[in-house]
Amino acid sequence: MAKLTLPLKAEYFDAIRDGTKPEEFRQVTPFWRRRIEGRTYHSVVLTKGYPRADDTERRLEVPWIGYRQITLTHPHFGPDPVEVFAINVTGLPAKENDHG
Repeated sequence: MAKLTLPLKAEYFDAIRDGTKPEEFRQVTPFWRRRIEGRTYHSVVLTKGYPRADDTERRLEVPWIGYRQITLTHPHFGPDPVEVFAINVTGLPAKENDHG
């Protein structure tokens, strides 16, 4: 089964690694709809930037649990609220409203 790979900025990678960021956000666009909606993955591979394949310090792999679709305001997406896929990156069981 496929893996979903998500390259991240260092601050987000470090927060996920440290357990303080339970979800990774991707804006709902045609690009991300094709990759997320109706799909199931074996796992989510989180990378700090674009590391070499053997760079294990800059890679995390967690089981695919699912996602939920939410609206939020976040500096990364600008000042206005946007709809995002909130991908569970905890490796823990999903909440009731998660798609997995």
